Amino acid sequence: MFAIIVKLFFLVIISALITPFIRRLAFVLGAVDNPNARRVNKRPMPTIGGLGIFVTFNIGVFVLLREQFPTHEAFSILLASSVIILTGMVDDILELKPIQKLAGQLAGSLVIYFLAGIKMKEIILPFMHHPHIQLGWLSLPITIFWILALTNAVNLIDGLDGLADGVSLISLSTMGVVGYFFLHTKDLYIPIACFILGAALLGFLPYNFHPAKIFLGDTGALYIGFMIAILSLKGLKNVTFISLIVPIIILGVPITDTVYAMIRRKLNHKPISQADKHHLHHQLMRMGLSHRQTVLSIYGISLVFSFISLLFLLSPSWGIWPLIIGLMIALEFFVESVGLLGDKYHPLLNLIQGLINVSRQDEPEVQVWHLGKEKPEQLKKKSKNK
Repeated sequence: MFAIIVKLFFLVIISALITPFIRRLAFVLGAVDNPNARRVNKRPMPTIGGLGIFVTFNIGVFVLLREQFPTHEAFSILLASSVIILTGMVDDILELKPIQKLAGQLAGSLVIYFLAGIKMKEIILPFMHHPHIQLGWLSLPITIFWILALTNAVNLIDGLDGLADGVSLISLSTMGVVGYFFLHTKDLYIPIACFILGAALLGFLPYNFHPAKIFLGDTGALYIGFMIAILSLKGLKNVTFISLIVPIIILGVPITDTVYAMIRRKLNHKPISQADKHHLHHQLMRMGLSHRQTVLSIYGISLVFSFISLLFLLSPSWGIWPLIIGLMIALEFFVESVGLLGDKYHPLLNLIQGLINVSRQDEPEVQVWHLGKEKPEQLKKKSKNK
């Protein structure tokens, strides 16, 4: 294990050394993000930073830690992720249409399903007479949906310097810890792969944190989301309720932002694929937080989600539902507080305010009399009655 840790630190250094060369390559290829109404950058910024992460990850898998990974699966994932990287690079240089990007993601997902054989086959639900549910033909659409959803969730939060990189690093580290210490799986290369990708992200972070020198671009955001989807899916061949919900909670920040973005656009009668400036990081900045404060705040929220995921693994079976209910209430309170669905959407806050107002109306009116001043009417009446 010590040798693996040393190699992971070495991968951090490799990622940090590769990134400046990727930055120069971005200018040569024309992969540059120019300022516009939706962007926070004030000057042209090189993208395709994810290419360096892709290279570092595969150095770890195929060179430094080759003995840890099964050959067929490793090459299948390499092929699928190469499709994603190519899709992202073309988008960063030429700007693809949403349907074209989705086609590239779908192609990579099909490689994972049919060639790598990574798929959901069965769901095991608690508290049921027949808990094992075979997915059958639903295995394909559910697996594809899982991969596409997580891939685009990470891509959607990539709106500030270091945001997607740091949140993904926290999520991958938690997934690695969960996979190694809690799931008791024989496939130890899954948590090792999480740590390898985390090492690549850590080496890239100094260049991507505010003020950034290079962006992940769609090359990086799509690749990171795709790999997180695959690595979380690998442990879900026979899905238990806990093993299904834990990765969802670990990835709570990108999933929450994505789900509420879709609801928000639907409520406003806008296409779901249409970009806007009402994501979590936009709302926090409107509340007065600086660029760096916003990113660090979302890091903190991501750490909270990771801690909650560990509580699910440590709690007894009867404690799962209270945790879920508490999490949903806290999440709704937070969403309304920051205005993810708009300024007029406050059902929970309005309910709380209504209960407070009712309790105030029920309180008796109390009049205070200071010595040396005229008695209130209520006290005068009491004196006369005596």
